[in-house]
Amino acid sequence: MTEASVLDRLAAAEVFRFADWPNEDVPRVTAGVYAIWDDDGTFLYVGMSGEKVTSENILKRRAESNGKRLDLSRRLAQHASGRRSGDQFCVYVCDRLVIPKLTPTQLDRVGDGQLKLDDETKKYIRNRLSYRFVETKSGDEALRCESKIKNGELETFGVPFLNPGKSPT
Repeated sequence: MTEASVLDRLAAAEVFRFADWPNEDVPRVTAGVYAIWDDDGTFLYVGMSGEKVTSENILKRRAESNGKRLDLSRRLAQHASGRRSGDQFCVYVCDRLVIPKLTPTQLDRVGDGQLKLDDETKKYIRNRLSYRFVETKSGDEALRCESKIKNGELETFGVPFLNPGKSPT
């Protein structure tokens, strides 16, 4: 499978809402690439998962997972949780999309511990964001596809708002 075919499949993949997480259509153990949009149509983020997945070890990883979510499924579950600790996507959503919309009163409530930013981030993700994904044969392939999308090589998506590729210097 070529990166071009992975990108084509991602562009045509079914769209799912984070409001409906967990999603049993996401394989519990697989490498993959995914893209996330806001309800207003903004392409926000592209990500990948399955760094340790190779075409040679995928069956063994599935057998040893005991039904636990790994790789792509775990990554999307982390995003759906809204918890910022250890999740760069949730940090980006909070910093760029949630905090700028908070009122002065809400900011005061954050400051005194009455309002949790993780809770507000989860609400934003669950209420407004959707995603699509595709499996890849390996984590390496997923990483290459993510890089291409970050750099705008999938014209139908454009460049992601929250994690664009590095511009040439």
